[in-house]
Amino acid sequence: MTLKRVILEMGQGVDSHGKDYTKAAIRAVDDALHHSSLPFLKNLGIDPAKYLEVEVTVAVQKPDAVDASAVAKKLPIGKVKVNVVKGGLDVLDASDGSGPVIALAAIAVRCDVENHLKT
Repeated sequence: MTLKRVILEMGQGVDSHGKDYTKAAIRAVDDALHHSSLPFLKNLGIDPAKYLEVEVTVAVQKPDAVDASAVAKKLPIGKVKVNVVKGGLDVLDASDGSGPVIALAAIAVRCDVENHLKT
């Protein structure tokens, strides 16, 4: 099975007050998902549970503070893998350490489209 990337969506999420990196990551994934529709799955008769791989990359300043399994639960279809890397942005007030944390997400969907087009 040769997987081809068939969609790539990006999103941004912010936790304005709680410095909750998981919340910001989930919001970034939600933002990316709201830009997406995959009608080709139905049109080509592709079973997403069997033939779709979804790779999520989330970037935050404190990758260890993200619950990757909570992020994965936001993806409605496919075999999901979540990678959390250093990136994003913290915009913290120097006087008290408060302020928003910003996460970025990229969602790559891969599928064995060629075999489905042959049928």
